[in-house]
Amino acid sequence: MSGTLRVGVLMGGRSAEREVSLRTGEAVLGALRRRRIDAVGIDVDATVVERLGRERVTLAFIALHGRYGEDGTIQGLLEILGIPYTGSGVLASALGMDKLISRTLFAAAGLPVPRYVLITEPTAPPLPFSFPVVVKPNSEGSSVGVSLVASAEELPAAMGEAFRYDRRVLIEAYIAGKEVQIGILGDRALGAIEIRSKTAFYDYVAKYTPGMSEHIFPATLPPDVMRRTLEVGLAAFRALRGAGYGRVDCLVDEAGTPYVLEGNTLPGLTETSLLPDIAWGVGLSFDDLVEAIVREAQGRKA
Repeated sequence: MSGTLRVGVLMGGRSAEREVSLRTGEAVLGALRRRRIDAVGIDVDATVVERLGRERVTLAFIALHGRYGEDGTIQGLLEILGIPYTGSGVLASALGMDKLISRTLFAAAGLPVPRYVLITEPTAPPLPFSFPVVVKPNSEGSSVGVSLVASAEELPAAMGEAFRYDRRVLIEAYIAGKEVQIGILGDRALGAIEIRSKTAFYDYVAKYTPGMSEHIFPATLPPDVMRRTLEVGLAAFRALRGAGYGRVDCLVDEAGTPYVLEGNTLPGLTETSLLPDIAWGVGLSFDDLVEAIVREAQGRKA
Protein backbone atom coordinates (compact mmCIF):
# COMPACT_ATOMS: atom_id res chain seq x y z
CA MET A 1 0.00 0.00 0.00
CA SER A 2 1.47 3.33 -1.02
CA GLY A 3 0.90 6.84 0.33
CA THR A 4 0.46 8.15 3.86
CA LEU A 5 -0.72 5.61 6.42
CA ARG A 6 -3.61 6.73 8.61
CA VAL A 7 -5.17 3.98 10.68
CA GLY A 8 -8.78 4.11 11.77
CA VAL A 9 -9.30 1.90 14.83
CA LEU A 10 -12.89 0.64 14.56
CA MET A 11 -14.30 -0.14 18.00
CA GLY A 12 -17.48 -0.31 20.03
CA GLY A 13 -20.30 -1.18 17.69
CA ARG A 14 -23.66 -2.68 18.65
CA SER A 15 -22.85 -6.25 19.68
CA ALA A 16 -23.09 -7.81 23.13
CA GLU A 17 -19.30 -7.41 23.29
CA ARG A 18 -19.30 -3.62 22.87
CA GLU A 19 -17.53 -2.88 26.16
CA VAL A 20 -14.76 -5.39 25.46
CA SER A 21 -14.37 -3.92 21.98
CA LEU A 22 -13.94 -0.43 23.41
CA ARG A 23 -11.17 -1.73 25.67
CA THR A 24 -9.46 -3.48 22.77
CA GLY A 25 -9.76 -0.36 20.64
CA GLU A 26 -8.29 1.97 23.24
CA ALA A 27 -5.39 -0.42 23.85
CA VAL A 28 -4.68 -0.68 20.11
CA LEU A 29 -4.94 3.07 19.68
CA GLY A 30 -2.41 3.62 22.45
CA ALA A 31 0.03 1.13 20.93
CA LEU A 32 -0.20 2.71 17.47
CA ARG A 33 0.43 6.17 18.85
CA ARG A 34 3.40 4.98 20.89
CA ARG A 35 4.81 3.63 17.62
CA ARG A 36 4.16 7.05 16.03
CA ILE A 37 1.65 5.60 13.60
CA ASP A 38 -1.03 8.13 12.72
CA ALA A 39 -4.26 6.71 14.14
CA VAL A 40 -7.77 7.77 15.09
CA GLY A 41 -10.44 5.94 17.06
CA ILE A 42 -13.88 5.48 15.48
CA ASP A 43 -16.82 4.20 17.52
CA VAL A 44 -18.79 2.33 14.88
CA ASP A 45 -22.38 3.44 14.33
CA ALA A 46 -24.56 4.38 11.35
CA THR A 47 -22.17 7.23 10.50
CA VAL A 48 -19.12 5.01 10.08
CA VAL A 49 -18.83 5.53 6.31
CA GLU A 50 -18.90 9.29 6.74
CA ARG A 51 -16.33 9.12 9.56
CA LEU A 52 -13.94 6.95 7.55
CA GLY A 53 -14.01 9.49 4.73
CA ARG A 54 -13.79 12.55 6.93
CA GLU A 55 -10.84 11.11 8.87
CA ARG A 56 -9.07 10.13 5.62
CA VAL A 57 -8.50 6.57 6.85
CA THR A 58 -6.22 4.52 4.59
CA LEU A 59 -6.26 1.31 6.68
CA ALA A 60 -8.84 0.08 9.20
CA PHE A 61 -7.74 -1.76 12.33
CA ILE A 62 -10.84 -3.75 13.23
CA ALA A 63 -11.09 -3.83 17.02
CA LEU A 64 -14.73 -4.90 16.98
CA HIS A 65 -15.96 -8.14 18.58
CA GLY A 66 -19.12 -10.14 18.03
CA ARG A 67 -21.85 -9.34 15.54
CA TYR A 68 -21.33 -6.65 12.91
CA GLY A 69 -17.57 -6.83 13.42
CA GLU A 70 -16.40 -10.39 13.74
CA ASP A 71 -18.96 -11.88 11.37
CA GLY A 72 -17.82 -10.40 8.05
CA THR A 73 -20.23 -7.46 8.07
CA ILE A 74 -17.75 -4.63 8.57
CA GLN A 75 -15.24 -6.42 6.35
CA GLY A 76 -17.75 -6.39 3.50
CA LEU A 77 -18.37 -2.69 3.96
CA LEU A 78 -14.64 -1.96 3.91
CA GLU A 79 -14.26 -4.06 0.76
CA ILE A 80 -16.93 -1.95 -0.95
CA LEU A 81 -15.23 1.25 0.20
CA GLY A 82 -11.83 0.00 -0.98
CA ILE A 83 -10.24 0.43 2.47
CA PRO A 84 -7.69 -2.25 3.48
CA TYR A 85 -8.18 -3.75 6.94
CA THR A 86 -6.54 -5.97 9.53
CA GLY A 87 -7.45 -9.59 10.12
CA SER A 88 -9.48 -12.06 8.13
CA GLY A 89 -11.68 -11.36 5.14
CA VAL A 90 -15.43 -11.58 4.72
CA LEU A 91 -15.71 -15.35 4.24
CA ALA A 92 -13.34 -16.39 7.04
CA SER A 93 -14.98 -13.95 9.43
CA ALA A 94 -18.46 -15.28 8.70
CA LEU A 95 -17.32 -18.91 8.94
CA GLY A 96 -15.51 -18.35 12.22
CA MET A 97 -18.50 -16.63 13.81
CA ASP A 98 -20.85 -19.51 13.05
CA LYS A 99 -19.93 -22.36 15.39
CA LEU A 100 -21.97 -24.97 13.53
CA ILE A 101 -20.39 -24.22 10.15
CA SER A 102 -16.89 -23.83 11.54
CA ARG A 103 -17.11 -27.17 13.34
CA THR A 104 -18.29 -28.81 10.16
CA LEU A 105 -15.17 -27.46 8.45
CA PHE A 106 -12.92 -28.58 11.31
CA ALA A 107 -14.35 -32.10 11.19
CA ALA A 108 -13.97 -32.18 7.39
CA ALA A 109 -10.29 -31.28 7.87
CA GLY A 110 -9.89 -34.28 10.17
CA LEU A 111 -9.67 -32.23 13.38
CA PRO A 112 -11.23 -33.47 16.64
CA VAL A 113 -14.36 -31.56 17.76
CA PRO A 114 -16.72 -32.22 20.70
CA ARG A 115 -19.97 -34.08 20.10
CA TYR A 116 -22.90 -31.69 19.89
CA VAL A 117 -26.49 -31.14 18.83
CA LEU A 118 -28.03 -28.01 17.34
CA ILE A 119 -31.42 -26.80 18.59
CA THR A 120 -33.66 -24.05 17.22
CA GLU A 121 -36.30 -23.93 19.95
CA PRO A 122 -36.01 -24.00 23.76
CA THR A 123 -37.26 -27.54 24.17
CA ALA A 124 -34.84 -30.02 25.70
CA PRO A 125 -34.03 -32.70 23.07
CA PRO A 126 -32.82 -36.24 23.77
CA LEU A 127 -29.03 -36.05 23.99
CA PRO A 128 -26.66 -38.67 22.56
CA PHE A 129 -24.21 -37.98 25.40
CA SER A 130 -24.39 -37.66 29.17
CA PHE A 131 -24.22 -34.69 31.50
CA PRO A 132 -22.48 -32.38 32.17
CA VAL A 133 -22.97 -30.45 28.93
CA VAL A 134 -22.17 -26.97 27.67
CA VAL A 135 -24.92 -24.79 26.19
CA LYS A 136 -23.93 -21.86 23.97
CA PRO A 137 -25.35 -19.51 21.33
CA ASN A 138 -24.25 -20.49 17.83
CA SER A 139 -22.97 -17.06 16.85
CA GLU A 140 -21.65 -15.17 19.87
CA GLY A 141 -18.19 -14.76 21.32
CA SER A 142 -16.52 -14.09 24.69
CA SER A 143 -18.63 -16.87 26.27
CA VAL A 144 -21.70 -14.60 26.14
CA GLY A 145 -24.78 -16.70 26.95
CA VAL A 146 -22.73 -19.85 27.68
CA SER A 147 -23.62 -22.19 30.56
CA LEU A 148 -22.07 -25.33 32.03
CA VAL A 149 -24.99 -27.62 32.87
CA ALA A 150 -24.63 -30.44 35.39
CA SER A 151 -28.07 -32.06 35.08
CA ALA A 152 -31.23 -32.25 32.98
CA GLU A 153 -33.04 -30.06 35.53
CA GLU A 154 -30.67 -27.17 34.80
CA LEU A 155 -30.95 -27.47 31.02
CA PRO A 156 -34.13 -25.39 30.34
CA ALA A 157 -32.73 -22.30 32.10
CA ALA A 158 -29.42 -22.60 30.24
CA MET A 159 -31.19 -22.94 26.90
CA GLY A 160 -33.32 -19.90 27.70
CA GLU A 161 -30.18 -17.88 28.43
CA ALA A 162 -28.53 -18.94 25.17
CA PHE A 163 -31.65 -18.17 23.14
CA ARG A 164 -31.50 -14.59 24.41
CA TYR A 165 -28.55 -14.11 22.06
CA ASP A 166 -29.25 -16.36 19.08
CA ARG A 167 -31.98 -18.30 17.30
CA ARG A 168 -29.70 -21.34 17.09
CA VAL A 169 -28.05 -22.94 20.11
CA LEU A 170 -25.47 -25.69 20.52
CA ILE A 171 -25.52 -28.28 23.28
CA GLU A 172 -22.17 -30.01 23.39
CA ALA A 173 -20.59 -32.78 25.40
CA TYR A 174 -18.39 -31.44 28.19
CA ILE A 175 -14.76 -32.43 27.82
CA ALA A 176 -12.73 -32.57 31.00
CA GLY A 177 -9.22 -31.33 30.38
CA LYS A 178 -7.00 -28.32 29.98
CA GLU A 179 -8.27 -25.15 28.35
CA VAL A 180 -5.55 -24.31 25.82
CA GLN A 181 -5.61 -21.55 23.24
CA ILE A 182 -3.30 -21.15 20.26
CA GLY A 183 -2.22 -17.74 19.02
CA ILE A 184 -1.83 -17.17 15.29
CA LEU A 185 0.16 -14.39 13.63
CA GLY A 186 0.51 -14.36 9.86
CA ASP A 187 0.83 -17.98 8.81
CA ARG A 188 2.34 -19.43 11.96
CA ALA A 189 1.26 -20.62 15.36
CA LEU A 190 2.98 -18.38 17.92
CA GLY A 191 2.39 -20.71 20.85
CA ALA A 192 -0.18 -22.28 23.15
CA ILE A 193 -1.33 -20.83 26.46
CA GLU A 194 -3.20 -22.66 29.23
CA ILE A 195 -6.04 -21.07 31.18
CA ARG A 196 -6.84 -21.97 34.76
CA SER A 197 -10.08 -20.27 35.63
CA LYS A 198 -11.44 -19.48 39.09
CA THR A 199 -14.97 -19.94 37.75
CA ALA A 200 -16.61 -23.21 36.69
CA PHE A 201 -15.30 -22.67 33.17
CA TYR A 202 -13.58 -19.89 31.23
CA ASP A 203 -16.64 -17.64 31.13
CA TYR A 204 -17.10 -13.91 30.48
CA VAL A 205 -16.24 -12.98 34.07
CA ALA A 206 -13.04 -15.04 34.04
CA LYS A 207 -12.02 -13.64 30.65
CA TYR A 208 -12.37 -9.96 31.44
CA THR A 209 -11.94 -9.62 35.21
CA PRO A 210 -8.30 -9.28 36.32
CA GLY A 211 -7.37 -12.02 38.79
CA MET A 212 -10.19 -14.40 37.83
CA SER A 213 -8.02 -16.59 35.64
CA GLU A 214 -4.40 -17.64 35.46
CA HIS A 215 -2.59 -17.71 32.12
CA ILE A 216 0.26 -20.21 31.87
CA PHE A 217 2.68 -19.92 28.98
CA PRO A 218 3.70 -22.20 27.52
CA ALA A 219 0.86 -24.57 28.31
CA THR A 220 1.84 -27.49 30.54
CA LEU A 221 1.68 -30.14 27.84
CA PRO A 222 4.12 -32.92 27.00
CA PRO A 223 6.25 -32.07 23.92
CA ASP A 224 4.35 -34.40 21.58
CA VAL A 225 0.96 -33.11 22.76
CA MET A 226 2.17 -29.51 22.45
CA ARG A 227 3.32 -30.15 18.89
CA ARG A 228 0.00 -31.74 17.98
CA THR A 229 -1.98 -28.95 19.64
CA LEU A 230 -0.11 -26.25 17.70
CA GLU A 231 -0.63 -28.20 14.48
CA VAL A 232 -4.35 -28.57 15.17
CA GLY A 233 -4.69 -24.87 16.00
CA LEU A 234 -3.00 -23.74 12.80
CA ALA A 235 -4.94 -26.27 10.72
CA ALA A 236 -8.22 -25.03 12.21
CA PHE A 237 -7.37 -21.42 11.38
CA ARG A 238 -6.47 -22.42 7.83
CA ALA A 239 -9.71 -24.42 7.51
CA LEU A 240 -11.56 -21.15 8.13
CA ARG A 241 -9.30 -19.40 5.58
CA GLY A 242 -8.23 -17.06 8.36
CA ALA A 243 -5.61 -14.37 7.72
CA GLY A 244 -3.56 -11.83 9.61
CA TYR A 245 -3.95 -12.96 13.19
CA GLY A 246 -6.30 -15.01 15.31
CA ARG A 247 -6.74 -17.46 18.12
CA VAL A 248 -8.01 -21.03 18.23
CA ASP A 249 -9.61 -22.39 21.40
CA CYS A 250 -9.09 -26.03 22.33
CA LEU A 251 -9.70 -28.44 25.17
CA VAL A 252 -6.93 -31.00 25.61
CA ASP A 253 -8.28 -34.12 27.31
CA GLU A 254 -6.42 -36.48 29.62
CA ALA A 255 -5.38 -38.64 26.66
CA GLY A 256 -3.69 -35.62 25.05
CA THR A 257 -6.24 -35.08 22.27
CA PRO A 258 -6.80 -31.40 21.42
CA TYR A 259 -10.49 -30.83 20.64
CA VAL A 260 -11.19 -27.67 18.65
CA LEU A 261 -13.95 -25.51 20.12
CA GLU A 262 -13.79 -22.49 17.84
CA GLY A 263 -11.61 -20.13 15.87
CA ASN A 264 -11.48 -16.44 16.71
CA THR A 265 -10.71 -14.20 13.75
CA LEU A 266 -10.68 -11.03 15.89
CA PRO A 267 -9.39 -12.06 19.32
CA GLY A 268 -9.39 -9.57 22.16
CA LEU A 269 -6.43 -7.26 22.64
CA THR A 270 -7.00 -6.08 26.21
CA GLU A 271 -4.94 -6.24 29.38
CA THR A 272 -6.46 -9.65 30.21
CA SER A 273 -6.45 -11.06 26.65
CA LEU A 274 -4.64 -14.21 25.64
CA LEU A 275 -3.06 -13.37 22.30
CA PRO A 276 -0.96 -10.53 23.79
CA ASP A 277 0.17 -12.93 26.56
CA ILE A 278 1.20 -15.51 23.95
CA ALA A 279 3.04 -12.86 21.96
CA TRP A 280 4.83 -11.67 25.10
CA GLY A 281 5.89 -15.25 25.77
CA VAL A 282 7.72 -15.40 22.43
CA GLY A 283 9.35 -12.00 22.80
CA LEU A 284 6.78 -9.67 21.23
CA SER A 285 5.54 -6.75 23.32
CA PHE A 286 1.95 -5.58 22.96
CA ASP A 287 3.13 -2.69 20.79
CA ASP A 288 5.19 -5.12 18.67
CA LEU A 289 2.10 -7.28 18.16
CA VAL A 290 -0.15 -4.39 17.14
CA GLU A 291 2.43 -3.01 14.71
CA ALA A 292 3.00 -6.48 13.24
CA ILE A 293 -0.74 -6.82 12.62
CA VAL A 294 -0.80 -3.47 10.81
CA ARG A 295 2.29 -4.24 8.71
CA GLU A 296 0.92 -7.64 7.74
CA ALA A 297 -2.32 -6.02 6.61
CA GLN A 298 -0.41 -3.43 4.59
CA GLY A 299 1.57 -6.11 2.80
CA ARG A 300 -1.34 -8.46 2.25
CA LYS A 301 -3.75 -5.82 1.01
CA ALA A 302 -1.25 -3.88 -1.12
